[in-house]
Amino acid sequence: MKTLSFSTHFATPEEAKKEWVVVDATDQIVGRLCSKVAKILRGKYKPCFTPNQDCGDNVIIINAEKIQFSGNKWAEKELITFSGYPGGQHKINMQDLAKKPNGYERILRHAVKGMLPKGRLGAKVLKNLYIYEGPEHNQQAQSPKTIDINALK
Repeated sequence: MKTLSFSTHFATPEEAKKEWVVVDATDQIVGRLCSKVAKILRGKYKPCFTPNQDCGDNVIIINAEKIQFSGNKWAEKELITFSGYPGGQHKINMQDLAKKPNGYERILRHAVKGMLPKGRLGAKVLKNLYIYEGPEHNQQAQSPKTIDINALK
């Protein structure tokens, strides 16, 4: 009896060709930007996507201080942190967080982290994200390519 047998190929981290990508965050809505960045970090735009492997690209976000929120989220949306101790829960809204050092980086990293898988894989993938508040970045040696985030679906 002849049957066709198909087996699914799962890409290993050695087979995944990781690239460096620059994304400009100027006048981008935070949620829409971060959902596309999370897909790039996971590798969902690549044909060799494997759900349990880190197949995604390294992403550099520049001009993070020029991000936008839709609606009145600058004043109303809060970031909640908890130290683990009684009374250790702290709330800060986005306007106040943006005024702190690395505030825009914390806003974007928090949004992308929520869109990645929870656990070891999500923590590993999040290390491939680099956020800079200005137009300059330190990864020129990796020769990253600039992509238009609006062209992605």
